[in-house]
Amino acid sequence: MAPPDPVRLTRDLVRCPSVTPEEAGTLAILERVLGEMGFVCHRLRFGEGDEAVDNLYARLGEGRPLLAFAGHVDVVPPGDPSAWSVDPFAAEIRDGRLYGRGAADMKSGIAAFVAAVGRWLRGGARPRGAIALLITADEEGAAVNGTRRLLEWAAARGERLDACLVGEPTSVEEVGDLAKIGRRGSLTGRLVVHGRAGHVAYPQRADNAAHRLVAMLRHLVAEPLDEGSAHFEPSSLQVTTIDVGNPASNVIPGRAEAVFNVRFNDRHDRAGLERLLRRRLDACGGRYELETSCSGEAFLTPPGPLNEILCEAVAEVRGRPPRLDTSGGTSDARFIRRYCPVVELGIVGRTMHQADEAVKVDDIERLTRIYLAFVERFFLRWT
Repeated sequence: MAPPDPVRLTRDLVRCPSVTPEEAGTLAILERVLGEMGFVCHRLRFGEGDEAVDNLYARLGEGRPLLAFAGHVDVVPPGDPSAWSVDPFAAEIRDGRLYGRGAADMKSGIAAFVAAVGRWLRGGARPRGAIALLITADEEGAAVNGTRRLLEWAAARGERLDACLVGEPTSVEEVGDLAKIGRRGSLTGRLVVHGRAGHVAYPQRADNAAHRLVAMLRHLVAEPLDEGSAHFEPSSLQVTTIDVGNPASNVIPGRAEAVFNVRFNDRHDRAGLERLLRRRLDACGGRYELETSCSGEAFLTPPGPLNEILCEAVAEVRGRPPRLDTSGGTSDARFIRRYCPVVELGIVGRTMHQADEAVKVDDIERLTRIYLAFVERFFLRWT
């Protein structure tokens, strides 16, 4: 059987309007294609009611090493249709580019990996071990009933992943120019400052919570959190909203709040970072409340076989290896790293989440060739 065409498969996936948490037929397409290639597929639904999410686990081969590929078929909403020059779910090809929501993030990556494995199998290869695909429809959303639950299910079955490649759109200018070997952590803080309300004409009788809040925020950002580390840029604290809920211009507010987010490197973990933030707030005095949530800790896949294999595969196709980086937002790699070493490499992501999201058709083919070289090397080199 001929291996799947990565461009055609990308178009088939983009034509499914799989806005989070809907898979909208994408998983059925992948089940059919992977089943024809010999994969055993498991459709898994986690969660209840509106929070339920469909996922796919597909495996080919037995034993170890077990190489996993992780990706997501869900996409962000297309937004205002008038901002698009094409139907966001028509997968139109124009001037060498394939347009559509999810074309970059990350349906082309999934299609390229499936096609790469198909080409590898056509050559008569069989894994000295196994290949598994972990595909979710819950990466762009809450990420509660997707990859995290899929990994727990696989572990409970005795599936032991040895390495994982995530197909997120990491490339910047050309396919393969940048790979992710780690991600920063993300901590969100909600700060509530209490004062005493009063009339603006009598400030001596009040305690302005807005003034206290501004002073506290200034203290949070005045000093750098760190100077970065060997593989990470300095941690960054950004205030995202400030609110006093005060419609009157002659009332001193007695309560003010702000929300901020910290993207932190591997010099911190959630607990240590929260202690640092509280020390800075305590130094300002006054009564406050701080609630924090952490969507992922910082992590790094240190230099080793997985990074070397990926760099060699990219160099074979591109002529030079990728730059290894840890910048950007979070991804499902933050869950996978608890189970095995993980790296991320995918197509150029310049237009992801934008109107007229698109990828070059030639880039899909180039990414397929990189993935093929990666799979070939992995099963020759991994011990």
